[in-house]
Amino acid sequence: MKIDLKDYERFKKQIILKKIGVVGQKKIKNAKVLIIGMGGLGCPLLTYLASSGVCNIGIVDYDKVELSNLNRQILFNTSDIGKYKVNQAKSKIKKIYKNITIKVFKIKISKNNIKSIIKNFDIICDGTDNFNTRYLINDYCKKNKKILISAAISKFDGHVFKYNFKKKGPCLRCFMPEKPLEENNCESEGIFAPVAGIIGALQANEVLKTVLDLKDDLNNNFLVFNSLSMTLRKTKINKNRDCLNKCL
Repeated sequence: MKIDLKDYERFKKQIILKKIGVVGQKKIKNAKVLIIGMGGLGCPLLTYLASSGVCNIGIVDYDKVELSNLNRQILFNTSDIGKYKVNQAKSKIKKIYKNITIKVFKIKISKNNIKSIIKNFDIICDGTDNFNTRYLINDYCKKNKKILISAAISKFDGHVFKYNFKKKGPCLRCFMPEKPLEENNCESEGIFAPVAGIIGALQANEVLKTVLDLKDDLNNNFLVFNSLSMTLRKTKINKNRDCLNKCL
């Protein structure tokens, strides 16, 4: 895809950056990104990717908007309650950047459909809120050498992970070999609303850095943010060979 005059004007504040330029903006425009989960993370993630000029995005979610979502899921308002998140998100984003193509998957991701959903995307963003789905996405991306950028939020904390399965390295099972006995998510533990926006934005930041092939990315590391102490900590994930036996 070429960068036309309107797009040049729209994205010129990015294009003037030496690490991006016209060549980098073309990479952003041509990127194929899938977002799984249109909740507190998916909303800011989708907004920043679209606003940055990513033109090929898939969004996956089977939930409808609820009143309790509105404190952190910033694409929605009271008029969206009872409507499917993916449909409302697409409608809102098309008003931000009409040239974007958004593929909607109004379905719960499973072993039976994951291949058909993910196969046409290069970068997979996981913003789901349960470990069974996270393991499923991790295993498929690892087997099919996809790039996985995952994030999670709970209470006052957030985490961002990146796994580049195009290269040999660790995966989610290396970090967490077994599923915890209890799910830790917004529904069970609560969430401080700004954390969702911050972590979603950091996830978008990592996607764009990956598209641009910038150095010092988060590959094989995870980032921990605490909103109370206002601290960021990056930690390396070590490879655990035992986890290979549990992949698809």
